[in-house]
Amino acid sequence: MQFLANEFNQHSLCEITTFVFKMNCIMRLKFVLSFLLIVFSAAGFSQVKPFRFGVRVAPNIAWISPDTKDYKNEGMQLGFSWGFMADITLTENYFIKTGFNIDYLNGKLSYPYQVDYDDVMPVIVTGTMNRKYNLRYIELPLTLKMRTNQFGNKAYFGEIGFGTSLNLKARGKDEFVPDDGSASTSSENDIKDDISLFKESLIIGGGIEFFIDESTSIVTSLAFNNGLTNILNGNDYVDPSLKQRANLYYFQLSIGILF
Repeated sequence: MQFLANEFNQHSLCEITTFVFKMNCIMRLKFVLSFLLIVFSAAGFSQVKPFRFGVRVAPNIAWISPDTKDYKNEGMQLGFSWGFMADITLTENYFIKTGFNIDYLNGKLSYPYQVDYDDVMPVIVTGTMNRKYNLRYIELPLTLKMRTNQFGNKAYFGEIGFGTSLNLKARGKDEFVPDDGSASTSSENDIKDDISLFKESLIIGGGIEFFIDESTSIVTSLAFNNGLTNILNGNDYVDPSLKQRANLYYFQLSIGILF
């Protein structure tokens, strides 16, 4: 009897788990369908197209803000972005803005470092590492775009939302300066293992649309990308008890065209 009870409980638990999983999938599907229904319903009453697509390019200026003891930011660095954008109409003045960007972002840090030399006998040389980060990400932004009515051939807009980025490439240009005054050494390395795979950010911006005709416009905007997550992996090289932590921030000036 105990065996039958255990079998019944196992089957019941399996059925309950399957049922909960199916209900979860159904609820998600209903949410997606409801959202799409709202989008298409709103777009049906709007005077603008339900979807608009375009391309953009954007120079940027970025910096890395460390949150680890004795790590220092060494200034802003220029970079570049390009990508595709899409406006999904909610109402005549509200849109979901998305797409994807390829971001080339740069920054500089200095931090304590040590090198182990063991040519004849083990020797540890401490000093400062000056590293320039050359990072490449693919970003998937999702923002709410709020646009004014047209004034002549232009309209103004603001946007706020979030971006999720995946690191594609990471290179470091390193200069190690020993504390003992000996000659510094330089190298360039693949540092992908030192960089977190994902990056989350808050996006805030605004700009102007210049309408060429009823649906085509040139878009210029200035946006601030506020890094929310740590971009570094691993621990400090001198004091392994310290976690390497830093956030990436940048401004970008974008110009693009929407069809």
